[in-house]
Amino acid sequence: MADESRDNEVSVARAGAVATVTLGRPALTSGIKAALRDALEDLAGDDSVRAVVLTGTGKAFCVGQDLAEHAEALRADPATAFATIEQHYNPIVTALATMPKPVIAAVNGTCVGAGLGFALACDLRVTADTAKFGTAFTAIGLTPDSGLSVTLARAVGSARAGELVLLGESFTAAQAAEWGIAGRVVPADEVAETAAELAARLAAGPTRAYAEAKAGLAGPLAQVLRDEGAAQARLGLTEDHRIAVEAFLAKEKPAFTGR
Repeated sequence: MADESRDNEVSVARAGAVATVTLGRPALTSGIKAALRDALEDLAGDDSVRAVVLTGTGKAFCVGQDLAEHAEALRADPATAFATIEQHYNPIVTALATMPKPVIAAVNGTCVGAGLGFALACDLRVTADTAKFGTAFTAIGLTPDSGLSVTLARAVGSARAGELVLLGESFTAAQAAEWGIAGRVVPADEVAETAAELAARLAAGPTRAYAEAKAGLAGPLAQVLRDEGAAQARLGLTEDHRIAVEAFLAKEKPAFTGR
């Protein structure tokens, strides 16, 4: 197995025709987002890689944006704080969803916000039975990004997706499986092995057929991502968002005003 790393934020391990991409920390800083984007785009163009696994470290798959970093960007200039959507989030989701080879999310633990969007952008999911899920966006005065506004509804139906986004309540791996999100649910210590076995099986299959199938399922992803980015940029200028981010960092409950 060959290993490589990118700025100590993302590691890529290769075993035969399978590449496993591991996030080095649960929260998405600019460094980890850039490293993940670059790794996925490289793997998409590497014909020697026939299947990809995306996973996290420890007890978390991905908890979404690092809000401490985001708060600094808001204080500096709210008008540019969401440039990361176009620079990082949209390319990451596009790479996952359109890569001409299967991508498996090995959801080893907590999976919320953009992390849920990343998992749903993958083709298959292997999930730890201890994993917790959530959308999280409205809790900080935002609408979803990372394609979640479409992929969640596609997975669970529009009615339940609306409830999950608006209420923002967390849910379990068992619920995620029942609703069509989690895919295969296994004990936490079997996630990596199960995902690797599934990836090896897919890598031995007709990857050109898989690529065509993915293209048919992707739908109007580019427009969805643009619309999400525009909506987040508008909401990033609101008082509700600023207050909610500061309250999160202070471990307090935000008082929303609708402004």
